[in-house]
Amino acid sequence: MTSTESTLQTKVGPSAGSLEQARTLIQATRFGEAAVILRTLLEPSLTRDDEVETLYLLAVVQRYTRQYDSALHTLQTLLARDPEYARAYQEQGHSCLALNEPGPALRAYARAVELNPALLASWRVLAGLCDRAGRQQEAARARLQLAFLESLPAELVSVYSFMHQNKLRKAERLCRSFLQRNKHHVDGMRLLAMIGVRLQIYDGADFLLESCVELYPEHVPARVDYLNLLLRTQRFDKAHEQAQILLKTNPDDPRYQANLASALVGLGKPEEGIARYRRVLEKHPYDARQHLFLGHALKITGAFRKAIEAYRAAYRIRPQFGDAYWSLANTKTYEFTKAELAQIVEYEQSADTRLQDRIHLCFAAGKAYEDRKEYDTSFAYYERGNALKKQQVRYKDAKFQSRVEAQMEVCTAELFEQRQGVGYEARDPIFIVGLPRSGSTLLEQILASHSIVDGTMELHDIGSLAQRLRGRWVERSPRYPAILRELDDHHFRRFGERYIENTRVYRAGAPFFIDKMPNNFLHIGLIRLILPNAKVIDARRHPMACCFSGFKQLFGEGQEFTYGLHEIGRYYKGYVRLMDHWDRVLPGFVLRVMHEDVVDDLEGQVRRMLDFCRLPFEETCIRFHETQRNIRTPSSEQVKQPIYRSALEHWRNYEEHLQPLRDALGPGILSRYPD
Repeated sequence: MTSTESTLQTKVGPSAGSLEQARTLIQATRFGEAAVILRTLLEPSLTRDDEVETLYLLAVVQRYTRQYDSALHTLQTLLARDPEYARAYQEQGHSCLALNEPGPALRAYARAVELNPALLASWRVLAGLCDRAGRQQEAARARLQLAFLESLPAELVSVYSFMHQNKLRKAERLCRSFLQRNKHHVDGMRLLAMIGVRLQIYDGADFLLESCVELYPEHVPARVDYLNLLLRTQRFDKAHEQAQILLKTNPDDPRYQANLASALVGLGKPEEGIARYRRVLEKHPYDARQHLFLGHALKITGAFRKAIEAYRAAYRIRPQFGDAYWSLANTKTYEFTKAELAQIVEYEQSADTRLQDRIHLCFAAGKAYEDRKEYDTSFAYYERGNALKKQQVRYKDAKFQSRVEAQMEVCTAELFEQRQGVGYEARDPIFIVGLPRSGSTLLEQILASHSIVDGTMELHDIGSLAQRLRGRWVERSPRYPAILRELDDHHFRRFGERYIENTRVYRAGAPFFIDKMPNNFLHIGLIRLILPNAKVIDARRHPMACCFSGFKQLFGEGQEFTYGLHEIGRYYKGYVRLMDHWDRVLPGFVLRVMHEDVVDDLEGQVRRMLDFCRLPFEETCIRFHETQRNIRTPSSEQVKQPIYRSALEHWRNYEEHLQPLRDALGPGILSRYPD
C-alpha cells in the first residue's frame, strides 16, 4: 500500500467513497486515492452491476499504475461475475499488450469488439495486431469498422456503445435527442430502430427502417437491417423482395443468398430455400451458421436424418457452437452419444465459452441427461440454462398482469354489445391460442389434415396490430386496449380485411386456415371485433406439465416468461384468469380443448373441434400423423407419430424440484386439475 493510500485509509470510511468520486479521481490522475475508494466499495455487499463497475475501474487504476498482473487478476474476477462485459476484455487487451503478449491481447480485443462493436480503442489496436499476425482479412474488417465509427457523430458512437452495454433506455434518450436536431440522419434512424428491436418494439423499428430505405435507397446497411427485421417478424414476402434487391447489388454475397433462402423457407418453399443454402455452402463449406440454417430448413420438411447431419456438421466446424447441440436436442427425438454429451459438458464448463453458447449447451445437456433418466442432473442444467437466459430477457410479471387487467377492464360484455356488427365477416381463420408446449401443434396438425383447412405457422399479424394500436415507443401509457372504445366502427372492418389479405401469402388456397400464435389469447377481444366469425380454440394442458415443458424449452424468440418457475407459474395463472374473462363476456366464442382429453379420446375431441369450426368430419383428421406438411415448431417430429400417453406425467420425474412452480400457480389453479 502506498503512503497516499495509507493516509486515505484513515480518512475514508466504507460509506464515504462512491463510484462517481472514483471516476473523478481517475480523470484527475489521482490513482492512489481512487484505488482506496474502490477497494473500500468492494467491502460491503454490492449489487452485481456496481460490483462489476467497481472491479472495472480498479483494473483501470492498476493498469495506469503499471500493476498489470494485478489488473489481469481483477479482470478475471470481474469476468467471473459478468462474462459479457466488453470493456473488461478491452482492459485485458491493454494489460496484455503492456506485458508484450500480442497473442492474448489480440484475442481479448477480438472478444471485446464482438460484444461491443462501438469500442474504438479496441478496433484501432486490433487492426495493427491482425496485420502483424498476417490476418489480413480481419485487419481489413477492423479498419472498415473503425472508419465507420469515426464517421459517426460522437453522440451516435455513445448510443451504439450504450446499446451494446444493454443500457437501452439511456441509448434511446440520447438517440432521440440527436434525431430531434438531425432529422432523417440515416445512422441515427438505424440505431433507434436497433434499440426498438432490442426492446421488441418492432412496429416502431419497422417504420424507421422502411423510411430509411425509401429516403436512402442506395444505403446498403439500412436495407440489410430492414431485411433482418422482416425475417425476425416473419414478414417473409417483404423479406423476399428486400433480399432480391440486395442480391442485385452483389449477387455473390453469401449473406444475401442465405437471407433469400430464409425468406423462401418462411414462404412455405423450403425446397427452394434448401437448394439456396446448399449453393452457399458449396462456396463457403466452413460456415457453421449456414449448416445450422440448412438443418432448420430440412427439419421443417421432415428430413430429420439430413437435418441431424447438418447440425453435426455445424458443431464439427465450430466445436463450441451451442446452438448446433441445442438444435439436435430440439428435434425432441435425437439422443446424444456419450462422446457428444462429454463435449457438451466440457464446453459448458469452459471459461472460453460465450454466454449464448453456454445457454444453448445447458439446455442441450438438460435434454441429454433427461433421456438418460438422470433427472437431478438434468434439472440442474435446465435450471442453470434458465438462470443465464433470464439475465438477457426483459420480462416483468407486473407488466404482464397489468396487460391482463387492462383487457378485462376494457373488453366488457357492454363493449361487445355496443360493437355488434362491426368487423370483417370472413370465416377463414381458426385461431389456436394458449401457452407454448400446451399441445397446440397437435391440434393444428389434426385440423390441417382436413381437406379444406390450411396450416400456416405462428403468425405475428394480430400482435403487430395490437402494437400499432398501442402506439410506437409507448411504454407507460399505452393506448391499447383502451382505444377499442374510441375507434370508429369502420376501422374494425378495415383491420379484419387487412389481416385476411396479409395472411394470404401463407395459405395454399383452402377456404379455411389456422393461425397458431399462442400469445393471441391476450387479444381475443380484438379478434372478435375485427373478425367476428373467426373460430378460437384454447389449447390447454395440465398446468404442471405445461409449465415445466415450457421451462425446459429454449425459445428462439419471445416467451420470456418461461425462464423461471415462479414467472411461468404466475403467467399461467394470469392466462387462466383472462380466459375465464373471455368465457364470461364472449360465451361460446372460444372452444377449450384439454390435451389430456385429446390423448384419452382422440376421435371424440376431433369431432368436437370440427363441429365447433363447422367442418364436416374427415377420417384424415384421426390419421393426422400421416399428413405431410411443413411444421416449424419444436413438436414437428412428435406430431408425425400416432397419439401416445408417455409424456402426460413426465413432469413428475422432476416433481421434487418444482415447488416454486406449485407455489406460483397456487391452489386455485391446481384444484382445477387434481393429481
